[in-house]
Amino acid sequence: MTDLVEKNIHCPYCSEVIAILIDPSEPEQSYVEDCQVCCQPILLDVVIDETDAIEVYARQENE
Repeated sequence: MTDLVEKNIHCPYCSEVIAILIDPSEPEQSYVEDCQVCCQPILLDVVIDETDAIEVYARQENE
């Protein structure tokens, strides 16, 4: 079982900082998660490189 990694992102709608949990066992991921503050759907693209660095790109679902 893989431990989840917590990352902070800025909501592309309300600009609040929110924490998301990432499964590091998948090197490329795309999914929608609702903002915990404004409840808008955020499209998340997660990329984990060969050094295990995690990049998270958050954008509005309708972009």
